Amino acid sequence: MDCARRGYNLFLTDISAPSLQAISLGITRGYDVNVQIMACDLTVPGSVRTLLDNAQARGIAFDMLLNVAGVDCEGAFTQCGAHELNSMIDINIGATINLTHEVLERRTQCAKGALKPFYIVFVSSLASLYPMPLKAAYAASKRFLYDFAYALGSELKPQGVNVTTLCPGGLQTNEESIAGIAAQGLWGELTTSPVETIARRTISKVLRGRRTYIPGALNSAFGVVGKLLPRALIAGVIDRRWQKARALRTDPAG
Repeated sequence: MDCARRGYNLFLTDISAPSLQAISLGITRGYDVNVQIMACDLTVPGSVRTLLDNAQARGIAFDMLLNVAGVDCEGAFTQCGAHELNSMIDINIGATINLTHEVLERRTQCAKGALKPFYIVFVSSLASLYPMPLKAAYAASKRFLYDFAYALGSELKPQGVNVTTLCPGGLQTNEESIAGIAAQGLWGELTTSPVETIARRTISKVLRGRRTYIPGALNSAFGVVGKLLPRALIAGVIDRRWQKARALRTDPAG
């Protein structure tokens, strides 16, 4: 919504066509911008190329790429199915890399004269800053994005590309995430920020060339602490916290 509020035309994709249509309708009712959509499963081979071929055929030229696709996989590693874990990696890492690479490649091929400034946003997580028992594969996938984005930003800076990594705490995006935040009690509330606020501030920081954005003073402090304390100690503390949170979710009365 914040991009529309700023006057940006939008090209949106999601695996669900009905969701895209609902979002598009909501945006166009509130803002005078052009919103185009195409449903796409980014993990299907060739889907990214088909998506961008479609955008190119519509005459769309991108100024910014927002990589927001991602899923969580919470629970003990051996209790999660291998297919579920691999699907998460395919979305969080594989699809993000494929889309970013294809967009950047086309930016160079379609350029006429000097390349215009370009912005890329990767949605990582506060979880990327620590080893996370019971969310080990998820946190590691977000750590990949964190490191990848920082390195890519340095690599592409001479080409006029600015890369920003967003590392939010809790986000109330669906019923499952809301339940997970509630199970963490006070800490869940303190580390959660409104999605609308994060979106607005993220775009502002992107346009100012910020490399990393951790929303919230407490979350930023946790980020600093995570760099100072031994990782084994952090893993132990987080393990106890998540074990307690999971117990509350499975037995709220206990």
